[in-house]
Order: sequence, then C-alpha cells, then structure tokens
Amino acid sequence: MSAAPLSITVGHHPISRAAMEPGRAERHGLELQRIVTRPMHDAFTPMIREQAFDASELAIVSAMQAVAYGVPLVLLPVTLAARFQHGCIVRNAERPAFGVGDMAGRRVGVRAYTQTTGAWVRTILQHEYGLSPLSMHWVTQVGAHVAQFEDPPHVEHAPKSASLLGMLEEGVIDAAIFGNDLPDLPWVAPVIEDADSAARASFARTGRVPVNHLLCVTRELAEARPEAVAGLMALFREAKAESRGAGEDLYPLGIEAMAASVEALLASAWDQGLLPERMDVGTLFGPARAILGSGAD
Repeated sequence: MSAAPLSITVGHHPISRAAMEPGRAERHGLELQRIVTRPMHDAFTPMIREQAFDASELAIVSAMQAVAYGVPLVLLPVTLAARFQHGCIVRNAERPAFGVGDMAGRRVGVRAYTQTTGAWVRTILQHEYGLSPLSMHWVTQVGAHVAQFEDPPHVEHAPKSASLLGMLEEGVIDAAIFGNDLPDLPWVAPVIEDADSAARASFARTGRVPVNHLLCVTRELAEARPEAVAGLMALFREAKAESRGAGEDLYPLGIEAMAASVEALLASAWDQGLLPERMDVGTLFGPARAILGSGAD
C-alpha cells in the first residue's frame, strides 16, 4: 500500500511556487495534497493548536513559541518568506515629526505583539539603535497563535473595532507596524529615516535576513515517515536553487545559513518577553538535524 498524500499549505512565494510546480514533488518520492490558505496566517493557529496539516508555512516567532511550549511540531530550516523590515514602522506625517531617538515612551500599534514583523522591528530597534523593546507601550488587536502564551503587562489590547490605521490617523497611537498591509498613503511616513538604505546597509554589514516564515511538519509525520521529511527538504532545496534571482538572497536555507539571523531574533525575543525561556538555534532546529543529519545544513 502506498503512503497517503501529505497535506501541505504554503503561500505564494518564490520558493514555494517553484516547489509546488507539477511533477516536482514526485521526483522526490512525495505525493502532496496542497491546501490553499488565504491569508496565510489563517493556517498558523490550526497548525499549532491542532496540527491540522502534515506540513505548513509558519511565522517564525509563532514557531519559536511553539517549540518553547512543547507543541509537537518539527521546524525545518527553510525560509519561505522574508523582507527588509526597517520601513515597516511608520508614523503620521501630518503630526509633529520624530525619529528612532524619540521612540522611548511612545505608543506603538501592531496587529499582535507576537507578530513576526513587529518582533523583527523591535529587534532592529534594539540591536541597531539601542532602544529597549520594553521602553515603548504596545497596543495590539489580537492575541497569539500559541494558546499557552499570554501578552506581557506592557501590552494593551485595543477594542476589536479599532484599526491600526485609524488609531494612527487619530493620534491614539504614535506609530504603527504593518507587514504585507503596509499602507501607501501620503500621510504615512517611516519612522526610520531612509529605511530601505538602512535595511540594505544592515544586511551588508551583518548578513542577517529578517526571516518571516519557515516550513514545519508535525512530529507525528517526522516520527512515522522521516523519509518524507527528507524529501520535503530536498524538494525545497531544489526549488530554491531554481528560483534564485539576482540581488540579495533573502531566503536562507539550512541551519548554517539561517543561524546568524535566527540567533539575533531569539536573543531579542527573550528580551521582548516573547519566550518563557532562552533558546538557541540548536534547540530550535535540533529535531530537524536529528532527522536530516547533514541534510539540515
């Protein structure tokens, strides 16, 4: 009897598009049942709380928290989504201007305190501008994908009817962090001056990529069918090789390639109150290395 198809949900990114091309999975001994989830973050809670898919894209901060709280998932060192994040924290340009040096004590809105974009922005502010994540007051809309996590005391929950953009426009918050929904409006300006140049200079200096989403599988699949996990890793490695374009490589694959970026985020995530204990890359990707051996590097 042949093995059952693997259910997988991934977004529309360069590597995942290449991986899902017809016939590619079969070359790696896999039969995939692709489940389309839009928006992608709607898959995160069911994957974490119910292991609803065999394999899924997952926001890296939620993935870190899942590991910390013992959720039965195995994280694979495959970057599926990433972007420069310096321009994701914005202010209302129609109000008195301020910059990073004026951020202490400000009210900053973000969809969720655990949102990866917000976590990366706080990491950038901490590591590059010396601004403690706890020096700002955080205003959020929703809670975490990981049920065991509770927002720390310095986080305020806005009414469900409120919108980040509306609060920013009305002055209820001083700044806001947006991800894919970053507004293109004349009155919205980045807090970090010349944000794109700052992001590229940071990447050139540190080699750190603000990884947003990675790939994970259930522990059940990893234990029952380790060859399928190896096949997935090989599939996405091949897809990355074929989808690699010009410019910066924002899609590191393998533990070694991701280590510097992930270590920076893990260190700041502890300072941000996002983790119940300190973690390192070995803890995060240890199960994947045990399954894949050198194939995880």
